[in-house]
Amino acid sequence: MPGRVLITGGAGFLGSHLCDRLLRAGYPVRLLDCLDPQVHCQGPPSYLSPEAELRVGNVLRAADVEAALEGVEFVVHFAAVVGVGQSLYQITRYNEINLQGTAVLLETLLHRQRRLGSGLARLLVAGSMSIYGEGRYWCRVCARPREAGSRPLTQLRRKRWEMLCPSCGAELAPRPTDETKVPQLASIYALTKYMQEEMCRLFGRTYEVPTVALRFFNTYGPRQALSNPYTGVAAVFANELLAGRRPQVFEDGGQRRDLVSVHDVAAACQLALESEAAVGGVFNIASGESLTVAELARRMAWALGSDLAPAISARFRLGDARHCVADITAARTRLGYTPRVALAEGLRELAAWLAEQRRRPLTTQARANEELLAFGLTG
Repeated sequence: MPGRVLITGGAGFLGSHLCDRLLRAGYPVRLLDCLDPQVHCQGPPSYLSPEAELRVGNVLRAADVEAALEGVEFVVHFAAVVGVGQSLYQITRYNEINLQGTAVLLETLLHRQRRLGSGLARLLVAGSMSIYGEGRYWCRVCARPREAGSRPLTQLRRKRWEMLCPSCGAELAPRPTDETKVPQLASIYALTKYMQEEMCRLFGRTYEVPTVALRFFNTYGPRQALSNPYTGVAAVFANELLAGRRPQVFEDGGQRRDLVSVHDVAAACQLALESEAAVGGVFNIASGESLTVAELARRMAWALGSDLAPAISARFRLGDARHCVADITAARTRLGYTPRVALAEGLRELAAWLAEQRRRPLTTQARANEELLAFGLTG
């Protein structure tokens, strides 16, 4: 039988899907989760497998972490608060949970290793595409790649949405972003996710713990937290459509994103736990395909049987990237990762699950937008 896996934040969207996959593969699975009301507004979710062991506890408490680590060979560190905009005004919360929580986990792992004389078989940490900020770009006029910084506020206020070449001023064309791109940390969330990744990798190198970091792109699928206004964009649009409202799309809706099914993400995590070629690496996990945010809103409406068109707001949010799509070559070649869920299939599955959730409390885009506006983070 494979060794026991601990998933921090394991009762959530990603953790629960990985849990199911690992249970099917024969792994015993333990979940450590604080059941944050922003995500789990009704307590422990009903979708958790009875075969998994749920420990309600907090990664900020060493005693909770130490107890959860008993008999564990693999650790998957998913525990984090998520949300680019929210992180810019809940700075203490994001730093405490994402950074201090990671520090407590690593220090507890160190004490455990010294006590037992052996370490983990694998430490897997969830990274995020948000660390890239803007993706890679190409200038057709200059016929060369260009590094794109954040768009100036003056440009956004003029509603000039596309990235511009710093040499000739032409609009830049997005290109797939690989793992060697220098991070562009445009939010507290991005900063904390990058630090989580670096802390775990440094710990792994120092104490010879095989460590892997996976940078997830826009993940969607069943079990997304519908009570959380900072959940993934597909679920946010779906919430609005289910309530009979047009999804609100920022800028002109032309922002390009790479959406990946949660099932493909779970498959990538299992590969990262089992592949020796993965150790020490950082890998983009995505579909390798892109679409615009406006097109995603239209496809989500189609999947739900709605004729509501997206409302293009021509407003902007600070911290948002214009374009970021993934190059998944490294994951394909070193992990053996192949995305298998097409977007149309994945949205149909999400729509079917959402149809079962209509009686549950939903949130609205308006709530999140009002909070961002109050702190001057939209324009």
